Amino acid sequence: MTHAQGTSDAFFRHIVSGMRNGVLAITREGRLALINDEAYRIFGVAAKRDDVGRPIAVVLKDHPDVVRVLTGAFDLHLLPNRVEMRLKPSNKVIGYTVTFVPDDNGNVIGAAMFFKDLTRVEQLEERERLRDRLAAVGEMAAVIAHEVKNPLAGIEVMAGLLRRKIADTPDAAVLTDIIKEAKMANAIVQEVLDFVRPIRLQVEHTAVADAVQGAIQLADTKARRGEVEVSVAIPDGLPQIQADQHQLTQVFTNLLMNAYEAMGGSGHVSITANRLRAEDGSDQHEAVLVQVTDDGPGIPPDVAEKVFDPFFTTKPQGSGLGLAIVRKIVDAHDGRIDLRTSVGQGTTIRVTLPVSGSDDD
Repeated sequence: MTHAQGTSDAFFRHIVSGMRNGVLAITREGRLALINDEAYRIFGVAAKRDDVGRPIAVVLKDHPDVVRVLTGAFDLHLLPNRVEMRLKPSNKVIGYTVTFVPDDNGNVIGAAMFFKDLTRVEQLEERERLRDRLAAVGEMAAVIAHEVKNPLAGIEVMAGLLRRKIADTPDAAVLTDIIKEAKMANAIVQEVLDFVRPIRLQVEHTAVADAVQGAIQLADTKARRGEVEVSVAIPDGLPQIQADQHQLTQVFTNLLMNAYEAMGGSGHVSITANRLRAEDGSDQHEAVLVQVTDDGPGIPPDVAEKVFDPFFTTKPQGSGLGLAIVRKIVDAHDGRIDLRTSVGQGTTIRVTLPVSGSDDD
């Protein structure tokens, strides 16, 4: 490597420190020789003045896989290049390359790792994989739904005609049950059709508070609220987001209806929202976090990991598409949804929505 005469070592340290990729280097003895701010951030480790010179196994004690890759590099002839690794404590995904550090005579005196946080990229790829799977399921479900919808409508109409003819006989009650079941089956078919249709967002400047208030009113018309109390805490200064207010209202309506049903007519639901600023201080990745929390019975772990899956339900009657539709709408807004729950401790569903969403429909 060549550089201008008179350039100080501090100049090159500042270059490394300001890099947008993580940089980490160790000596052959396994001691930390160099680490920049981005590496500290990705690893979630607090920087200490005396880190340089300490054993890498001590500095990164929470990341044994990283330590193993670096210290094991000296035994390899072919070093890892463009490899991905998931950091277990934080679940972040990094892409990294390892190189040897030679001295002026070409002797290997250390190893360096260059890496980048790929978590966001990995999430987008997983979202695309999910969309591909849902598209395949959706095409099949749409065909089946259309084929089922027509005979269901015929059953309902013919049962209605027959009920009018024998209205004064005991058999009329049986026909009433047939019509009721046909209507219920038709509602499930319609929900399947709603789920498999592509979402077309009518994006506009939307206040999250308006969508939440609309959801509270709508949920009261669709589900039995009972004595459940609902509290809303949304600050006045919350930025408006680029979103489809009708679809967003459907998201919070479904979440409220689930909470009402889980609590069985009594308890408390709180809806809070706050602003999330990007780590770089820019407005480009600014987001709004909405949390819907209930003090109901919570969800067992084996059920919690499946609640957003299409057609999964624990209810005797239901399509299992309520939360799947919620997730689909949130994904369409380039947002994220996750669930935190434990048995006996209630449930919190977190919806993160970017202030400036995708330009795609």
